[in-house]
Amino acid sequence: MQMPEPDASVLSRREAIVAALRDAVPSAVIDDPAETRVYECDALSAYRCAPLAVVLPRTTDEVSRLMSLCHQHGVPVVPRGAGTSLAGGSMPTADAVVIGLARMTEVLEIAPGDRLIRVQAGRTNLSVSGAVDGQGFFYAPDPSSQLACAIGGNIGMNSGGAHCLKYGVTTNNLLAVTMVLMDGTVVELGGPMGEAGGLDLLGVVCGSEGQLGIVTEATLRILPKPPGARPVLVAFDSSETAGACVAAIIRAGVLPVAIEFMDRPCIRATEAHAHAGYPDCAALLIVEVEGTAPEIDEQLALIRDIAQGFDPVEFRESRSEDESRRIWLGRKSAFGAMGQLGDYICLDGTIPVSALPRVLARIEELSQDYGLPVANVFHAGDGNMHPLIIHDANTPGDLDRAEALGADILRLCVEVGGCLTGEHGVGIEKRDLMTAQYTPADLEAQMRVKDVFDPRWLLNAAKVFPLDASASRRNARPNRGRDAA
Repeated sequence: MQMPEPDASVLSRREAIVAALRDAVPSAVIDDPAETRVYECDALSAYRCAPLAVVLPRTTDEVSRLMSLCHQHGVPVVPRGAGTSLAGGSMPTADAVVIGLARMTEVLEIAPGDRLIRVQAGRTNLSVSGAVDGQGFFYAPDPSSQLACAIGGNIGMNSGGAHCLKYGVTTNNLLAVTMVLMDGTVVELGGPMGEAGGLDLLGVVCGSEGQLGIVTEATLRILPKPPGARPVLVAFDSSETAGACVAAIIRAGVLPVAIEFMDRPCIRATEAHAHAGYPDCAALLIVEVEGTAPEIDEQLALIRDIAQGFDPVEFRESRSEDESRRIWLGRKSAFGAMGQLGDYICLDGTIPVSALPRVLARIEELSQDYGLPVANVFHAGDGNMHPLIIHDANTPGDLDRAEALGADILRLCVEVGGCLTGEHGVGIEKRDLMTAQYTPADLEAQMRVKDVFDPRWLLNAAKVFPLDASASRRNARPNRGRDAA
């Protein structure tokens, strides 16, 4: 994976830059090479580069001071939440300072009457729901990494999750942010009711992958916990049939809280790992609905009628909390369980739900063509695919082959009317595929937005845009290599 050459003038001033960082925020700077290696990659661990230094501030004011200093001295900055990005979104360059949110975990305000919570952006996703659970509320977006991932990273990638079919992804649950621009300016976007009017800058920031600023605080929508919820497990003898069933459920106007898909390789791996009691079938769906008991019964009866039209191998309806837990157990364990099969790349192209049967069949063909297994586990209700390409990173050429297969799968998603990413982001993983979805004019318009927020292209500048498209901007930084004195 190509990355820009580090700025030699920044590297030559490393000691002075680190000293300035330490003066700005004492006791927050990590510069020992043995310790900065912890930050050399995120969950896309195939590519690594240790940063110049890492800083872990505790407040918005400290972030502002750090950003102003880096801007003054022409030092690139890479924002980092919890490092769970699967697209290389927080991978640094050797001349970059990583500003991490790991110490910014406070709850700043809870307002149940207004159905909102305000938190520092380093707080983990799951702990947001934990903070309001006792008051009968929850935060809807629930990425698989929710135990570890930070709200700031969720905002950067517009994260989703299993239960976002009904409640939407991060952008649908984000009301306001406090954000620090590259020059240290602190801005407030949105409000208790979301963006009030004019340009939707909050919408621009959500999903911007750390290109525009560092979000330090977030106001999030919280929702009352439903009276009840119940999942069903539906097993099929082919992936294409399972995909067609998903499309039929959505077409019928039913709105489950989640529809999750797993195919046989994933089912077998999770069974060996979690022992959830899944049937050994070609594919299964987990469909969950919520509401009062009569509402749940009515929705599940309709889903059963639809599923029966596709001749399922099994239709298993939960009758207890323990049965519900076991139905979800394998799905929640899936990504960890897949490690038994070898190294894997996890993609997240998104497609129209109606295209699921066609895309699943084509992925199987591509898997055969490349000679690499592909397991599928994904959010089927909104077409957010997660093909897992199994390979051996220790076999020469295997990673390159897996990446080529992944690129073909993502191009397929775009061809059927979908997009390159649903929630993982572009990062460096899909950076060179942006031309498959966007014209040069489209990319130029997007880069002009970055020009406004970050004119010197110091903030996460090697991500999202193909390097040849952004080269003139990155190489024309005013005061590039400015002396630190």
